[in-house]
Order: sequence, then structure tokens, then C-alpha cells
Amino acid sequence: MSELHKFLFDGLPVRGMVVRLTDAWQDILARRAANTESGAYPAAVTHLLGEMAAASVLMQGNIKFNGALVLQIMGDGPLKLAVVEVQPDFSLRATATLIGEIAPDAPLSHMVNVNNQGRCAITLDPLDRLPGQQPYQGVVPLFDDHNQKIEHIAEVLEHYMLQSEQLDTVMVLAANDQVAAGLLIQRLPVEGDGNLAGQVDSVTREAMLGRSEDYKRISILTQSLKRDELLTLDVETILRRLFWEEPILMFEPHAGETAPKFACRCSRERVSQMIRSLGVEETESIIAEQGQIEVACEFCGQQYRYDPIDAAGIFTGLSTDVSGGSVH
Repeated sequence: MSELHKFLFDGLPVRGMVVRLTDAWQDILARRAANTESGAYPAAVTHLLGEMAAASVLMQGNIKFNGALVLQIMGDGPLKLAVVEVQPDFSLRATATLIGEIAPDAPLSHMVNVNNQGRCAITLDPLDRLPGQQPYQGVVPLFDDHNQKIEHIAEVLEHYMLQSEQLDTVMVLAANDQVAAGLLIQRLPVEGDGNLAGQVDSVTREAMLGRSEDYKRISILTQSLKRDELLTLDVETILRRLFWEEPILMFEPHAGETAPKFACRCSRERVSQMIRSLGVEETESIIAEQGQIEVACEFCGQQYRYDPIDAAGIFTGLSTDVSGGSVH
């Protein structure tokens, strides 16, 4: 079963999290493989999207936010877009859009950053958004300070979290067609919340970053974790092998009913709203050409079909058959 574990290094300004997505990740891949039009993801996309899924759960677990966290990678390669969305209860969904062939061992730059135009966007969308309130979005490039292409999504996200949270972070990610896993280690503010609340001036705060010897030691140990170890070992074994000399305080894990799980928020009502936004003329044009409107959810594969009567009901306010109008 999928699980998320949070922990602290007792007496040290360092915290961590480990996530293992098993059933949740396999469900996402199975739904994609069942799509007769697209088929299963290429191996390289599976690895990238799985790492993004693990990272998104870690980032959602790292913040106190009542809303969706959406991680997106987009650029100028054969992978047009990859998206992962994680809700506050750790329900997640993920999808990727391909516009070209992708080799099984293709690196990140070949998939999405051929001409250094690739971007990574992290969006925080509140569930209780106020009127006029816009989601918060941070965007970082897929190249480093020397304009060199970055080949690992973990490095991209470490850079993002340093910019957005002003805290040093190490992230190790790995995925295959069975497991998507990640380990996050983060240096806590030396002076507590004051570092982020403006009680320490920016120059002093910048000087503090990376100066914790405890954090340096733990980050080096974290970076020694191998991909195969992260994919095959259980959480207890990973932490014991890496930090057997460190005092660790474990929190109650998110497992069982509270574990990360696949869930999709698509509905016939949402699809109807999308069709309504097309307008009567465009909708009638599609009906005339195809005889019906068929919309498939990119995340879960569910199909929503509208015959001429269903489509007309969207604009006249007449209800349509909710149960009979969608098929798997």
C-alpha cells in the first residue's frame, strides 16, 4: 500500500519525509495503458511522471495548505506536458501529453527541454478561494544558473523550494512501473519562524542558508541513497541504513485510509461547463459533424458522451442523464 512518513531529527534543525506510491501509482499507469488511443507511457515518461508524483506528495505534505498542489512540466520536446495534482488529503492524479516518439532512456532535456525553453510550474490552488483570488504559481526554468540543462526533476524542485521557502532542501526521487518513491530532507529555520516572517533581514537570512553543519552532514547521507534502494527497500530500512547514528522522531504515518491514493475530480457537470464555454454555435457545429460530443478525461480515462438532446440541454437549462451519459 502507498504510504507517507514524516520525521524530525531530534534536537536538530532538520526534518524529512519519505513517500512510497504503489497501488496509487499502479492505478494511474493501468488507466493510461487501458486507453486504446494512446496506450501505455514510454518508459522514460513513466519514470519522469512517477518522480513528479512522488515529489508532489512530498511537497503537499511539506506545507499547511487547504488546496490542490499542481506540478507541471512543459516545454519544446516530444513530451508536451506532464501534470500531477495532489489534494490536501493526498488524493492524486497524473497525466502526460505526448506529441512525438520518446526513447526508453530519454533524459529530461530530450523530452521537454530541447532548446532550453522548458519550464516547471508549481501551482497552489485554494479550495476556499475568495472572490477574485487567483491561485499562487511559481515557475522555474529547466536550466541552472550557468544556463546548463538540468536532467533531474529533483534538482529543479530543490531550486524552486530554495527560492520559494528560503530553505535548503535535498530530494531523492525514483520511479518504475510498480513504485514511485521519494525522500525529502529540509533544513529548518535556525531562528524558528522568524526567518520567514521578516524578523531577520534578508542579508542575514541568506548568510544562514547552508551553514548548519547538522544539515550538511544529513544531506550528504541523503544523497548517498541509490535509486534501486529507494524503489525496493521499505521506509524503516532506508532510514536505518542512512541515518543509523542520527536521533529520529517519527510521526504517525499516512497509511491505510489516510494514505496517498488515486482519485479524479472529473464529472459530467464539469464537462458540461466546458462545453457551455464553447458556445452554442461551436457545439452545434461539432454535433453536425460528428453526431455527438465525446470527451475523455485525460487523468482517469472516463468518457462523457452527449447526443444532440444532451448538448441542447446544456444551453436550455434542462438536466441530462447523469448516470447514463458517461461510460468507462
